[in-house]
This record gives sequence, C-alpha cells and structure tokens, in this order.
Amino acid sequence: MKKILAIALCIACLLCLAPAALAVNEDVTGEVVIYTSMYPFVIDMMDEALKAEFPNLTPGNNGSFFFYGGTGSLQTKLAGEMETGTLGCDMMLVAEPAYSLELKEGGWLHAYETEAAQNLRFDYDKEGYWYPVRVCNMVLAYNPELKTPDQLPKTFKEFAEDTSLKGRISMGNPLSSGTTMAAVASLSDKYGYEYFTALGQNDVMIESGSTALAKLQTGECDVIMILEESVLKERKDNGSKISCIYPEDGVILIPSTVMTVAEEKSKNLNIEACEAITDFLLSEEGQKFMVAGYMHSVLKGFTEVPFDSVDTDGLIEKDMGVDWERCYKQREEIRTKFQEAVTIKK
Repeated sequence: MKKILAIALCIACLLCLAPAALAVNEDVTGEVVIYTSMYPFVIDMMDEALKAEFPNLTPGNNGSFFFYGGTGSLQTKLAGEMETGTLGCDMMLVAEPAYSLELKEGGWLHAYETEAAQNLRFDYDKEGYWYPVRVCNMVLAYNPELKTPDQLPKTFKEFAEDTSLKGRISMGNPLSSGTTMAAVASLSDKYGYEYFTALGQNDVMIESGSTALAKLQTGECDVIMILEESVLKERKDNGSKISCIYPEDGVILIPSTVMTVAEEKSKNLNIEACEAITDFLLSEEGQKFMVAGYMHSVLKGFTEVPFDSVDTDGLIEKDMGVDWERCYKQREEIRTKFQEAVTIKK
C-alpha cells in the first residue's frame, strides 16, 4: 500500500510540474500499444501522463498503453510476430540502440524527424528511425555497512580480475538483459574477450538485480555490476545504504531508444499518435518522468538528475562508450564468448 501511495503521489507531483503541457493533444485519437522494458512503476507513471496528455487516445493493452517485458523476452516476442508481417505494437522503448539498428535494417521502423532532435545530448538516427529517450547507467555497487571503498575495486577491470573477490561478485545476464549485453560488448571491446575469461575464473554469479542487491545486504556478495537506477530506487524506497561505485575506467551509459513501427507493419496503423507521443517523451515534461524513474535525461541543459545521483554531463565525460554497430553485428559472437567463459560449467 505504501508503494502504491508513493507512486500516486509522485504522479500527482509530476503532473503539477507541467500543467501547460497537459491535454494539448485532444485531436490525437485511435489506439496505441507500446512495447517497453521500463520498470513497471515507471510504466504506471507514464500511463497516467499519456492519458492526461492525450485524453482521446485509447490505451491498446487492457487499459494501458504499455506491454512490459525484458529486452530479451521482447525480442523473442517480436521475432515471432515478424513471421506474420505485423507486430503487436505501434511503438517500442527498449534497452539499447543495437536492436534499433537491426529493426531499421529489417525495414520495421517509421522515420520521423522530430524538432526535439536538435536538443539531444546523445546520438540519434539522422534519418529519424530512432531517438534516445532515457539513459541507463551501468555501475558497480557495494554495501558500506559491510565493506569500505578501499576494500573494493575502483574499476570494471578490477571487478573481473581481483581474485580476492572470487565467488563474491554478481552481474546480469547478457542473453536476457539488453543493458547487460551493452555493458559486456563495451567491456570486451575495451579489454578483449579476456575480460570474460577473468569473470569466469573469478566465479561471477549471473542473476537478477534484485537478487544481487539482496546478497549485498546479507554480505553474500561484496560488489555487483548493476544499473545505477536499481541502486537509487532501493535507497529511496527502502532507505538502503547500498551505494554506487562510478568506475574510474569509465561508466557505461546506455541510451534506451524510442521507435515507431512502420505503419503497414504496426498493430493500430496510428502514425500520427506515435509521432505525437515521441515529441512528448522528448519534451522537458516527458523527461521529468524518466528522471523520476531513476534514469538520466537525454536533453541538453537538463540539470535535474535522478535521486541521489550525480551530474549527467559529468557522467558523459566518463562514458566508456558502446560500439552499437558491433553490439548488433557481433551479438551472437559476443554472447557465445560470454557463455563459453562464464556460464557454461566445464
């Protein structure tokens, strides 16, 4: 009940922040379904915001505009739908640009040139097939009640190679998590596939973020690789002391994209609505919801940061970067190398 009340209060506060932006799209009608990997509590906020902004637009998924799934599960779902020639959605908000490159190449996307593009501080498709809409940040995390910073790695490299941590480190699964896939692509690009070998030799545990956070609390793990947003949410919601380590060899920023499905391949054939929603998501009002969801804004000059986080522009300066073309073109090779070194028991 407390969480429901907290979400309701957050929605009310955010809607009050931008009254001028609300209910200005009364002429946008029809239905829309959006596939997304955003956290369910963020979806709840965005649903209410879109219903206020587009009062005559119908949520196409049982009263919600959104269908939720992890990036990996959504990719599997979409692969099945592609066989029919029509997708079950009109828009997508998934974890990283590599999948956007694949969908664009396959002819599944609609190009839209939004005026918001000129105000973006992250790369976007110059033809308008995809835009960054929220920024996830891969970091390390630890429990300061059990460990001090001098006992822990200061870099992603040390995370994998420090043998004193053997069996006491954890991370996500790149086969199911788009953000983890982006992270391992970046790290293997920087350090070679030897990075995966080091992770395997250090007996890294592959598990969900919630499980990893629980193990930090109990002391079963000393340090974990995780999205900053998961740590920040835990700190705010539960008063946790779990803290982020922003690695000295670079954070890994992962701009999640918004895409519109090509009209003839979409569920509701509603391009006008999708373009209007894109504009809203990339507006200052729309970005406030992303920050409230513990993610960073994609807009230049946007000074608000997620709860307990650090300056976004400062993070950009320390960004390790991801070769999205390699992440797409060599996806299966990267996954196979990771499995061979880390997840396959020999």
